[in-house]
Amino acid sequence: MRTSFSVLILTILAVLLTYSIGCFYAYFYPMTYSQEITSISKKYDVNSALVASIVNSESNFNESAKSSKGAVGLMQLMPSTAQWVAKKIGVEYSDELLSKPEYNLEIGTYYIGYLIDMFDNEEVALCAYNAGPSNVKNWLANKEYSQDGKTLKKIPFNETKNYVNKVYKNYHYYKNKYK
Repeated sequence: MRTSFSVLILTILAVLLTYSIGCFYAYFYPMTYSQEITSISKKYDVNSALVASIVNSESNFNESAKSSKGAVGLMQLMPSTAQWVAKKIGVEYSDELLSKPEYNLEIGTYYIGYLIDMFDNEEVALCAYNAGPSNVKNWLANKEYSQDGKTLKKIPFNETKNYVNKVYKNYHYYKNKYK
C-alpha cells in the first residue's frame, strides 16, 4: 500500500514537473508566427531559428512593441531603416505597415540577411543590427576591438554585448524547433 502511494505521488510530481517545464519554455520561448518566420526566412535565405531568436530578444513576440528610441514591432525596426529596406526590396512603406507582423518580419529578416552578407559574420551582423552598421565598421577598424577587421574580440557597448548573448541564448532553444 505504501509503495503504490509513493509511486502515485512520484507520478503526479513527474506530470507536474513536465507541465511546469513546458509552461516555462512556452513563456520564455514563444513559437508565435513560426510559419511566417519559416517562409520569410527561406525567401531571404536567413536561418529561421536566428530570426525567431532576434524576435524573442527584441520584442518577445509582441507585435505592438515600441522602444523609447522609436523602434517598432516584432523585430524592433527603426522607421528610417525599414523605409530604406522597403525601397531596396521594392515594397511599399508606411509607419502603419511596420506594425503589421508579416511586414515587419519581412523587412527585419531581409535586413539581418543584408547585414550578414555585408559583414560576412553572423555575430558581427547581430552587433550591427543592435548598434548600427556605422558603429560596427568603426569597431572593426579599431585594433582595440578587432585584430583582423572582420571579427570582434571585444564589443564596446554593453547593451550590444548583452543583446548578442541574449540572441544566442535564445538560438540554442530555437535551433531545435526550426529545422
